[in-house]
Formats: sequence, C-alpha cells, structure tokens
Amino acid sequence: MSSLRERIEALQQDLVVTPMRISAYHDLPFAIFRYDPEDEHLARKEAVLLARRLENAGRQVHFFSLARALWEAVRRTEGLDAIVEAEREWGFERTQRTVSTLLSDPDFLPLAAQLEAWTKGFDPAVDVVFLVRAAALAPGIYRCARLLDEMHHRTMVPMILFYPGTIEGTTALRFMALPDREPGAYNYRVRIY
Repeated sequence: MSSLRERIEALQQDLVVTPMRISAYHDLPFAIFRYDPEDEHLARKEAVLLARRLENAGRQVHFFSLARALWEAVRRTEGLDAIVEAEREWGFERTQRTVSTLLSDPDFLPLAAQLEAWTKGFDPAVDVVFLVRAAALAPGIYRCARLLDEMHHRTMVPMILFYPGTIEGTTALRFMALPDREPGAYNYRVRIY
C-alpha cells in the first residue's frame, strides 16, 4: 500500500487536470482519501498543504468540517444541554441514535442538506470540497459513505472525504479502525485513495 504522502500526490494529480480524474463517472465527482486514524494530525496537515498546491494550480478548495456540522445540528435543534441530559437518562447508545437522527432526518438538520446549501454557487470546474473531521461521527453517529451517497445528484462539485480508518481488500473500509465494527463496502463507483 502506498504511503499517505504518495496517495496525496496521486490525489493532487487527479484534481489538477481538466477534467478532474477522481471518478470515472461524470455524475459522481466524489472520492475518499483514507488514512490511518493515528495519522489524523498528519492527514490534516497534508490536506492544508494539498489545498495550497491546488489553489496555486487554479482550483479553489473549501474545507467542510463534519465536526462543526454535527455540533451545529445539535445546537440548532435539541441543544447541547438536552443531549447531555438524554445521555444521563437513557445512556450513550440511545443518545447516539438521537444525534444520528438530527443528522439524517429531514425534520432536523441533515448533513446532506447542510452540505448542499453550503455548496450552492460553487463552480464544479474550479471548486473542490474537502470533507474533514469525520472522526467526530464515531463510533456510530453517522456513516460517512451515506453522506456521499446522499450527495449524488445534489451537486456536481468535486468532494473528497478525508476518512480515518483501515481498508480491507479494495473497497471495505473500517471506520476509525474500530474492532467491533464490520468493514463496510463503499459505493464501488467512489474511488478510494
């Protein structure tokens, strides 16, 4: 397997060409950049450096923090105090399901809707979105691949999900390398770097 920096370089090469080569499918301009969870800080640093290089090549990179979106959904719906109280009263698992609902149910503040609204006006020929801070969704608040699936047909803006996890085979990813989590096969059409 290639090193993190080698995969960043491959991703860069695919993002600077016109048309971008992150996907073989014109209607699914998404990719996953996988890194080992213990390399979180290195991956963040490399993402910032990659963004600078891409901007020097004429792209405009936008960082969308999944952690910030999670806390925004909590703040604008139930509120942090209610979530804390729910965990005290009903426990972690039920509260995690509640937060998952906040991020997926259209009656609340779904991640896909947040992301779609945020990218309105972006130019798919120039703009690129880096989806970062996915670890905030652990251990099972929200499946990252679900977000990419939900963004299909909502935007043509290229998106790269920076994914902390391990890979088994070519498409089975284990989020945060959690031992009790089955590796999930992601959309076969989304390239994994």
